[in-house]
Amino acid sequence: MVLESGRKKQLAAFQKTAGFRFRSLELLNLSFMHRSVSNETSCRLNNERLEFLGDSILGAVCATILYEKYTGKTEVELAKIKSVTVSEDVLSAVARELELDTMLLLGKGEELSGGRKKKAILADTLEALIGALYIDSGYKAAYTFVSRYFSLEIDHIVKNNYHRDYKSLLQELCQRHFRSYPQYSLVKRSGPDHDRMYWIVVTIAGTDYGPGTGRNKKTAEQEAARMAYHAMEEIAAGKEPSKNLG
Repeated sequence: MVLESGRKKQLAAFQKTAGFRFRSLELLNLSFMHRSVSNETSCRLNNERLEFLGDSILGAVCATILYEKYTGKTEVELAKIKSVTVSEDVLSAVARELELDTMLLLGKGEELSGGRKKKAILADTLEALIGALYIDSGYKAAYTFVSRYFSLEIDHIVKNNYHRDYKSLLQELCQRHFRSYPQYSLVKRSGPDHDRMYWIVVTIAGTDYGPGTGRNKKTAEQEAARMAYHAMEEIAAGKEPSKNLG
């Protein structure tokens, strides 16, 4: 597959942000190629085989992190944590953090139906990326990447009793530091009733974070809370916060 110069620049910028360097740009590009492209064009390549591989690599890395870090947890507890960690909700959130939605290659039909915002597509693409990184650079590189983006997620899941409820986590943080509650506001709504999308912003001490998006208000609020929570963690760590991590 011959890559155009514009796409090469986009892939190079993505690698810098993600913190790795591929030997094969073609392989990296393939990880972003949704099956809708092969369904609509003469190109028969897509990222499904990489997704299959990446799913296993992700599971192995998360299992290793859990085994080494949570020595007091039973096998049943570890399995519950891992199940939430590799769920579609968590994977799609990490994918948004990495801005995989901007890297996706979609067929026209999938593009028009809002494919870049679909959790399943984002989650699958992240798994394909992990699979591609493993093939290109080996297990150590894949382990480093997964650990960087999933270790905090695992900590949050454990802290919240094996659930991933960022609204609760954010509320606790706000009460502790600001003695106030986060305020959620609907800023946009689009689409027909059967395929509606919501945009929610959360306001904390006069600062807006988001917008979080979702097929319902609850999901959009959770996404906005995730963005705010991670931004506040960056502040606590002495980093320049990002108000929009999606």
